[in-house]
Amino acid sequence: MMKTALVTGGGGFVGKAIVRLLTERGLSCRVVGRHHYPEVADLGAHCLQGDIRDYGFLQESLAGVDTVFHVAALAGIWGKWQDYFSINVQGTENVLKACRKQGVARLVYTSTPSVVFNRADIVNGDESLPYATDFLCHYARSKVMAEKLVVAANDAALATCAIRPHLIWGPGDPHLIPRLLESGRKGLLKKVGDGKNLVDISYVDNVAHAHVLAAENLAGSGTAAGKVYFISQGEPVCLWDWINSLFARLHIPEISVTIPFSLAYGIGAVSEVFHQIFRAGQEPRMTRFLAEQLAKSHYFSCERARLDLGYRPIVSTADGMEQLIGWVKENEKKI
Repeated sequence: MMKTALVTGGGGFVGKAIVRLLTERGLSCRVVGRHHYPEVADLGAHCLQGDIRDYGFLQESLAGVDTVFHVAALAGIWGKWQDYFSINVQGTENVLKACRKQGVARLVYTSTPSVVFNRADIVNGDESLPYATDFLCHYARSKVMAEKLVVAANDAALATCAIRPHLIWGPGDPHLIPRLLESGRKGLLKKVGDGKNLVDISYVDNVAHAHVLAAENLAGSGTAAGKVYFISQGEPVCLWDWINSLFARLHIPEISVTIPFSLAYGIGAVSEVFHQIFRAGQEPRMTRFLAEQLAKSHYFSCERARLDLGYRPIVSTADGMEQLIGWVKENEKKI
């Protein structure tokens, strides 16, 4: 039974949603983050300011905790390998080590489907897919390493599992939706490939729900221990149709221009070299990884999560879109 939980990265998009769910259930909740988050404190969580790369800080923070949700990570598709390695891999090592030191019983890790993206279409993939070995971005490589650490750490003293949500969206999204809207308003987006690729999307409340279900399983039957789980809305969407439906609701021009995948991939390759030499601190508008993601299908089965965790989306894609549109319109000047 969960009594006291700690959420690393609890001030972020997914972390905050998990904190909200935990505090609504009356659980004692701590948050570890690099900043102070008034919105999280208002939810009733105790905020601890620090870095997961600081083992001593983590060890102190985990005293008396029975469940950890390890959400904190450096995301994105551009940056220095050392930054991704130190935060995503060494940070995860610190979290696991501190859990053992303080006798934490359970850990649920926030992973990503990128750990199995092998540069080919993935159609209704499941958890038997092998880890990727040929990486086009540091994020995916570091998350493979971190997820392996988490799964290997599972034992009788510390039960662990990993959740792999895909393309997380919803009100409060600081990443995907704002970037889409900015590019759409500036007319910078172009369909890559034939525009028919199907992808999974995951409403943020469903992602938080899956994390809590996983923790409850580890505290109960334990059938999730040592396993990984794909999480989504349960049915893929046509990526470009979904983006255009969002744009239509917000009076943003439809994306109609299409470029071949090979051209986008080539532009990405050249852009990466150019930015590495001349603009190392700036992210290219196109990279090889992004071209692959925009052109290929990548969607997954949630059957294992349904069977083991009892997972079903609690917010439908249609209802989630209504919530998202309302939030965007309320915050139009900020997004």
